[in-house]
Amino acid sequence: MLHQDKKFSGKVALVTGGAKRLGRAISLGLAELGCGVVVHYSTSYDDAQTLCEDIEKLGAQAWALEADFGDEDGCRGLVRRVVEHAGRVDFLINNASVFPADTMDSVTFESVVSCFKINAWAPFVLCREFAAEVGSGKIVNLLDTRIVGYDWAHVAYIWSKHVLGVMTKMCAMEFAPNIMVNAVAPGLILPPEGKDESYLERLKDTVPLKRYGNTDEIVRAVEFLVESDFITGQVIYVDGGRHIREAGGG
Repeated sequence: MLHQDKKFSGKVALVTGGAKRLGRAISLGLAELGCGVVVHYSTSYDDAQTLCEDIEKLGAQAWALEADFGDEDGCRGLVRRVVEHAGRVDFLINNASVFPADTMDSVTFESVVSCFKINAWAPFVLCREFAAEVGSGKIVNLLDTRIVGYDWAHVAYIWSKHVLGVMTKMCAMEFAPNIMVNAVAPGLILPPEGKDESYLERLKDTVPLKRYGNTDEIVRAVEFLVESDFITGQVIYVDGGRHIREAGGG
């Protein structure tokens, strides 16, 4: 466990894409602190149900809600549904994303639209609905360390994450003073789906600290931001310094 106290007892978080990978780690980390968690999923029903069981074993409440962010209207009304099920929502963690491989030569309009719907538009709609339905609280968007530069192997994805980065700051201004909007930008933390730890080993020398991180580092950054009452419009790079190299090389 990262912590023993229950400082978020009585609070509820919506974690999008919460059933797997970073979303699962964030959900469990918040639950360990007493936070109830609404696990959003699209197709990972079994993973979401298993996670809810694991959260309840920690003594926290859990709910699983389905929404297809690939559908233009799939994210609409999700915040209201969360309130109907959980009674409240205090934290919105926009974690859900897609990560298709494409280059400047191969990227297609369909790939760009898909990435923007899920990685940028859905988080924005949820931010706007959170502001309208809830009116106060904390929002954390999951970005990517490479928004300082580019990702030439995942073009549509990195374009969408750049938009989410700009949107984070605009929402921080728009929804102040009662809602704080920040972001966490992970670096080399998890291998892409279908890859193993050798992927991380191969790339760790691209990181100034010469090692890769783990999901606990991301969880701690999210916890810090949802606990703070005087930080907004910020991006925390949890990347071993990778963004410094990105800024220099693009």
